[in-house]
Amino acid sequence: MDINLPDVVAEVTAAVERYETALVENDVDVLDILFWNSPHTLRYGASENLYGYDAIREFRAGRSPQGLARRVLRTAITTYGADFATANLEFQRDGSERIGRQSQTWMRTPEGWRVVSAHVSLMT
Repeated sequence: MDINLPDVVAEVTAAVERYETALVENDVDVLDILFWNSPHTLRYGASENLYGYDAIREFRAGRSPQGLARRVLRTAITTYGADFATANLEFQRDGSERIGRQSQTWMRTPEGWRVVSAHVSLMT
């Protein structure tokens, strides 16, 4: 298996950057697009466990747009072949000293790169 093919890394990096921009701008439409529309998709948040695309979409629609600004401290993207990748970020929310961690598993679909699994946590 080819690890970190440059063209695939570039594609996934662009998808992750698009996700990050949509997240801090609370662009729910783009966030919905970037998650795989499947009952198999899951997202473990800092305070919620969401199973399936519909639950994730519902959470995003009801979440407050306040307090989403953050800066990314570190990003690690690894691609496996041409159709599978992981993205891991460390971040810090504006006004907080806590470090957050975000892990995403990305899969190439006919519609493009989509998050199939995500996990967000905060360090104490």
